[in-house]
Amino acid sequence: MSLFGSLFTGVSGMAAQSRSMAVISDNVANVSTVGYKGGVSNFASLVVSPSQQRAFSPGGVQQSTQFAITRQGQTQATGSATDAAIVGNGFFVVAENAGDTQRPLYTRAGSFDPDVDGYLRNANGFYLLGWQLDTDGQPIDVNTTQPVNVRNLNAVTVATSRLKLGANLDSGQAEHVGAYAAGDMATYHTTDGAGGVAPDFQRQIQIYDSLGNPRTVIAAFLRTPGAASWSVELYADPANLEAASHPGGLLASGTVSFNGNGGLASAAITPAFPAGAAAGDPVGIDWIDSSGATDSSLVLDLGAIGGTDGLTQFAGESAVSFVTKDGAGYGELNGVRIDAEGFVEASFSNGEVRRIYQIPIATFGNPNALDPRSGNVFSTTWASGSANLQAAGVGGAGQLSPAALESANVELADEFTKMIVTQRAYSANARVVTTTDDMLDELMRVKR
Repeated sequence: MSLFGSLFTGVSGMAAQSRSMAVISDNVANVSTVGYKGGVSNFASLVVSPSQQRAFSPGGVQQSTQFAITRQGQTQATGSATDAAIVGNGFFVVAENAGDTQRPLYTRAGSFDPDVDGYLRNANGFYLLGWQLDTDGQPIDVNTTQPVNVRNLNAVTVATSRLKLGANLDSGQAEHVGAYAAGDMATYHTTDGAGGVAPDFQRQIQIYDSLGNPRTVIAAFLRTPGAASWSVELYADPANLEAASHPGGLLASGTVSFNGNGGLASAAITPAFPAGAAAGDPVGIDWIDSSGATDSSLVLDLGAIGGTDGLTQFAGESAVSFVTKDGAGYGELNGVRIDAEGFVEASFSNGEVRRIYQIPIATFGNPNALDPRSGNVFSTTWASGSANLQAAGVGGAGQLSPAALESANVELADEFTKMIVTQRAYSANARVVTTTDDMLDELMRVKR
């Protein structure tokens, strides 16, 4: 029986080495596959328990394959704005179909590009999943992932919500003497000088409504009696405003004063809309209904009290030094990128950049136990544990390297060395088979 046992042992060795060669050939074939994780052959002896203490029964060898999933491949820059590589622990979450996100798969292959419908898909056709963001750039639901679609926003407008004005008001300006009421400067503008009070200094400022229409508001200043005191009005063309909310086109009015160093000492600007607004509240703008635009809310910043970062009063000509505002008119989508924090950003022709998704990184308790599938993806197993989704760089998740890809973690020199060893081991096991066959043949020739 020992000769037959040796024969089967040699056969088991040949089978194990052939499977090892299959693993090596798969590694070599995928040396250019993005994010590929090479397989490693592990060998273990098969021991047959002897019936007697001194007897020996040959068992053989068995081969098993383990994928080096946690071994990092080299990161290489690609220049593509929608490519991304994970440096460290974790996987991208993908789905085989855009409508089937309940059975996610996991991959390190981050070569994503928009398809004809705007979905980001990698080179193997899998859909990238991410957290959808609200208008403030925060995840709507971190427990739900959706296919990342970059054409959900084909155009965008942004209403102006903040306006900061930096200007110097001439300290030598003569004081205006006489009665003055809120809206007098707006009335003067509206009636082309036929009524109201002419401002000492004014500046036109362009803002945007909710539809992206450019609108002009005017900031006007009038030197009034008192210690470095000025009246301020913000108004616009009455034809664009609801008359009941903005009589004469008035948006807001109030006073500012300055200290002896030219810095802002006080500012009390009260909006005309909405009704009951107090000094310092955002300026509401009730656009005329026929425009279709929703009401605007504008935070007016004239600088810090005691500072010189906004309005000042120095001995110099009244002039505007800067106007800082947000908002943008109509803009079309002209680019998409993935940044280092995992945010998918859409840029538009009006200069607006909006975060629309965040890419989560999936981590596992035992990532080497994941089950490899065709297309360079993995599925969870009992041994791997369930996926834990984290933002990039948080809670043990790896960092994202944008515009880069992770190469296969296969070293060709190492694979060729293993190939030589495997070939020799296979030949040696084949020699065991042929030698055992010769011994059996010799046994058959023995005569009584």
